[in-house]
Amino acid sequence: MRIASLNVNGIRAAVRRGLLDWLDDRQPDIVGLQEMRSPADQVPELPGYHVSHHLGEIPGRNGVAVLSRTAPTAIRLGTGSREFDREGRYVEVDLELGADRPGLTVGSLYLPKGGTPYDDEVSLLKYERKLRFCRHFRSYLTRARRDAQRAGREFLVMGDWNIAPTELDLRNWRTNKKSEGFLPEERDWMASIQSPRTLVDVVRMLHPDTDGPYSWWSWRGQSFTNDAGWRIDHQLATPALAATAIAGGTDREPSYEARKSDHSPVVVDYDL
Repeated sequence: MRIASLNVNGIRAAVRRGLLDWLDDRQPDIVGLQEMRSPADQVPELPGYHVSHHLGEIPGRNGVAVLSRTAPTAIRLGTGSREFDREGRYVEVDLELGADRPGLTVGSLYLPKGGTPYDDEVSLLKYERKLRFCRHFRSYLTRARRDAQRAGREFLVMGDWNIAPTELDLRNWRTNKKSEGFLPEERDWMASIQSPRTLVDVVRMLHPDTDGPYSWWSWRGQSFTNDAGWRIDHQLATPALAATAIAGGTDREPSYEARKSDHSPVVVDYDL
């Protein structure tokens, strides 16, 4: 089973840049999308998939989706947060994969980018807001994972986490120690939601000592050409599901011109 995640940076723009060709070529069974940035009536057709989305209430911002070959048996929008659910940052589905496979709960996440406490008041407020989301989402993850376990399903949450967990996860880590996405408190939070008994970072498990594989590069300058990227898009899975992963990484496009987004798809093959 092939599972992919991609921040499309606008679903309509990504389709124009070749998203459908990539889906047809790679044939993922499940796809998490982030930053849809589209009203429901303007989401393009995505042939071959059931589309479960939470687009939020802010025009042109945020929005997440899960694409699945089989129809979900349940769809949940948001995490029960009065502050964040209107923004369209999380959608979760239950999938039955067949008699010989375990059921699966899949979430697609777009975590706030945040800010830093070092710059100005606006950046500080963004920083504090991101940490509030993280605290809430950690509690939600525990409940969701345990609910899936009680129902006999494995659990996977993927998406744009806007956090590079370790020095291996961004090229220029020395100059980014005070940048959002690599702050100590963000990295500590990311570590706190993972363990061999709860959730496993599947791509890092498959590439324990590798720089990257990066999943985001700025549109500006030579970041993509020089592979000066960040690994901020992750698939976190329950241990039994993670143990079935046989291959995974980033589908980095062959050239700047071929990019579908400022992110590239994170793809993992699970032998279920």
